[in-house]
Amino acid sequence: MKTALLILYCTFCILGFVFCAAGQPYDPSKVNKKAVALYTQAQERAEDENYISAAGLLLQAVEIDKNYVDAWLALGSVYATLKNYNSSAGYFEKAFALDSAYTINFKFTYAHQLAGLGQFEKALAAIHELFAKAPPKNATRLKEAEARRRSYEFAVNYAKNNRDTSYVFAPQNMGSAVNSGESEYFPSLTIDGNDLVFTRKLSGDNEDFFSCTKKTSGDWDIAKPVTGINTSLSEGAQHISSDGGWLVFTGCYRPDGFGSCDIYISYKTPGGWTTPENMGRLINSDQWESQPCLSPDKRDLYFASKRLGGYGGSDIYVSHLQPNGSWGYPQNLGPGINTPGDEQCPFIHADNQTLYFTSSQWQGYGDEDLFYARKQRDGRWSTPVNLGYPINTIDREGTLFIAADGKTAYYASDRSDSKGGLDLYSFELRESIRPFKTLWVKGKVFDKKTRTGLVSSVELIDLAGQQVISKTETDDAGNYFITLPVGKDYAFVVNRKGYLFYSDNFWMAGHSPDSTYQKDIPLTPIEINASIVLKNIFFDINKWELKPESQAELDKLVQLLHENPSLKIEISGHTDNVGGPADNLTLSNNRAKAVVNYLISKNIAVSRLNSKGFGETRPVADNKTEEGRAQNRRTEMKVMSQ
Repeated sequence: MKTALLILYCTFCILGFVFCAAGQPYDPSKVNKKAVALYTQAQERAEDENYISAAGLLLQAVEIDKNYVDAWLALGSVYATLKNYNSSAGYFEKAFALDSAYTINFKFTYAHQLAGLGQFEKALAAIHELFAKAPPKNATRLKEAEARRRSYEFAVNYAKNNRDTSYVFAPQNMGSAVNSGESEYFPSLTIDGNDLVFTRKLSGDNEDFFSCTKKTSGDWDIAKPVTGINTSLSEGAQHISSDGGWLVFTGCYRPDGFGSCDIYISYKTPGGWTTPENMGRLINSDQWESQPCLSPDKRDLYFASKRLGGYGGSDIYVSHLQPNGSWGYPQNLGPGINTPGDEQCPFIHADNQTLYFTSSQWQGYGDEDLFYARKQRDGRWSTPVNLGYPINTIDREGTLFIAADGKTAYYASDRSDSKGGLDLYSFELRESIRPFKTLWVKGKVFDKKTRTGLVSSVELIDLAGQQVISKTETDDAGNYFITLPVGKDYAFVVNRKGYLFYSDNFWMAGHSPDSTYQKDIPLTPIEINASIVLKNIFFDINKWELKPESQAELDKLVQLLHENPSLKIEISGHTDNVGGPADNLTLSNNRAKAVVNYLISKNIAVSRLNSKGFGETRPVADNKTEEGRAQNRRTEMKVMSQ
């Protein structure tokens, strides 16, 4: 059976006679007979998909007859099939130089080779020449040529609008500890970058998970199979949660499956990974579900699905973890992300705001490209942005994983230094397409009196937009882990019924710290005289109007009072010793009243509230330093009765 390449090539050879140039056109009948014999043998080898051998015979043919246009064109086509874009383009150019009219139809394939080299302006010029001199008459071929032209136009415009002469795309092979003679793909790392899990294709169609740990030297330990999850069946398209505790993946054609491919989950315990569980009929349909990805707080599961009712062949969905621990009905991300084409490989970064995915429909370089979109304050997604060349090429792009630093990316490729098949590589992302650098906070929540760990809710709230960035639950021992994207200021709130909430803040809009945070949190039981500092109540200097950033904290206070309807509290204001004592007393009184007035506006009974200002009389730190004075400028809440 002839390959598509050969059918296309032979069609163009027949059509080519129509375009013979006047004067001294190429005449196939005058080609050296020995060269023709070699060309015929090359055709047979190409029909058997033995392209290397075919190329060798064609090179012998043009050595005998350097004016053999058909052989030069065939060389260009063979090397195009081998994706050797440079050689392919060079051979086409030799043919064009001999007869530009006879070879005009090959400008279509030639343009594709130039695009493969990243020479999009030349590719666009070639496709324009094709349309000007010999526009395709076949409707399918015309549609494909028009699509290629749009892709090249996009590429040229993208390059003009995204000039960054300092950026160098230089993928680094992750080394022999990670890569082997087999194919490795779907890299996934924990947020600290110390644990790597990936898929390796073994003999036949079997796929298994392998993992390795980063050594203190920065090198990787030798990758080993993941025990407890791998089976004789294929496991693939996995994602490990940011804290390393959960692994979601795809399993196909399994006895407990609902469709062709289903999504499974396994949990890490002190004894190893648990037996994988099918995630159930809500997540999995009777169609194809694959490529799962967990949000950093493990409350959202993104995945690709071909279930009925979508916008195209494959759409991206999200399911939210419910308060009872089950997963909610998957929601289609909508036409702002999904198209009539295929959207796949969703990856939500540790910032919980930037989504990367592949699409065959959004305008790109010709096949499935990588895009990103950011979650807006209203929960909708921004218009997808193409990651650009050279991350995206004319070929199909696959999964991408980006580390917490926001700049180090990992992907699979079969570059020239591959150790066999696909290898895993790391590279630095261009700055304009990076997610937010993300740190993290971890620690233990416990009872202030008994020191017993407490199951609690932990939230991270954007102070400016009042948007919950992350929300998680501690484990049974009170341990928690939450991501902390750089670039915004946050309120950090911990809640548990029967306790006063804990609040803190992280000021990260104006600077980018390099360290992560360890924060153990004592919760105070609700009892008479128990008190907390409301660390996210803000006022301008010498003023008592509440700043908008105070709303998240105030609403937590409202929630506490609604959940405990008999609770009566006192709000107290405190200042540092800058300024006169009388002025400070007035200022603190007015600030305390401002908080009480807000609570009253939220239907909290006046009888449950009291306000009092203490001015500078109750310092908790030394007023000689700015840090101490900042601690003294505070608003407190005290339980007066239950």
